[in-house]
Amino acid sequence: MKAPHFWYARPGWQALALRPLEALWRVGAKRRQARGRGEAVGVPVICVGNLTVGGTGKSPTVIALIERLQARNLTPHILSRGYGGTQTGPIRVTQDMTADEVGDEPLMLDAFAPVWVARDRVAGARAACAAGADALILDDGFQDPALIKDISILVVDTQTGFGNGRVLPAGPLREPVAEGLSRADVMLAIGAGTLPDTRGVPVARGEILPLQTGMPWQGMRVIAFAGIGRPEKVFATLSELGVDLIASHAFGDHEPYSKTVLNRLLHEAQGENARLVTTEKDIARLPDWFRPHVMPLPVRLSLTDAKAVDDALDALFS
Repeated sequence: MKAPHFWYARPGWQALALRPLEALWRVGAKRRQARGRGEAVGVPVICVGNLTVGGTGKSPTVIALIERLQARNLTPHILSRGYGGTQTGPIRVTQDMTADEVGDEPLMLDAFAPVWVARDRVAGARAACAAGADALILDDGFQDPALIKDISILVVDTQTGFGNGRVLPAGPLREPVAEGLSRADVMLAIGAGTLPDTRGVPVARGEILPLQTGMPWQGMRVIAFAGIGRPEKVFATLSELGVDLIASHAFGDHEPYSKTVLNRLLHEAQGENARLVTTEKDIARLPDWFRPHVMPLPVRLSLTDAKAVDDALDALFS
């Protein structure tokens, strides 16, 4: 889905009209958290999540945490629900699987650490532990109370913050801000924008930057496409790299690419003598026949102030 414009504007008539449904969502979110404290599985669980729907930088955060845990000689595994995939799991992701089966993010993250897809988070955690995990990263599990979390990292895009401050469907929030912040151990603010209300939660800061691969982007004729939470961030990054951005096409987050759409993109690129560029997450959703025609734009999280994250990891693993 694409986020409605009014989610990130001052609350207007649309948000007001949706308040009865927002009230129901709030009740459901509160009941979910009241189910219990969750289960322990014998290894530390680090949760990466957010309060809003859409992209805030969770996947780059997971990659950065994997690198920090591996530097401590740990063997972390990633737990995912496999959004967009058909597999219910628990199943370990392999590169011969498709995004239709396990989702695009698990396929992308599998390059960095073992990934388990499981709708039942507890069953997935136990399978990962049996396979040798001594630390678990729970991807997008902040609102899921099934597992006891040792560290909960709340990722916030400072450009959009908490939107209009309303809960779904009147706004982008999955739950009220105060309730979410009460369970957070660290807020990771991504971007140079103004921090939203932190309610005393320790803050780390970072930026999503293109990976330095030596690719000569300057002056390259590019047609970009992306189906992520905020595709415009990809297009802005390419422009900052100095490409000649001929066209940009935004698709819905996790949206499958039909053969018709891919052929249209290919013909457009050929007609403009341009290169097709997309994200690593989008690459995972593309069929094998199309991938040779596309260049990925890899990005990574640069932690400009990592103290809050490192302090939490030190306290957990010391």
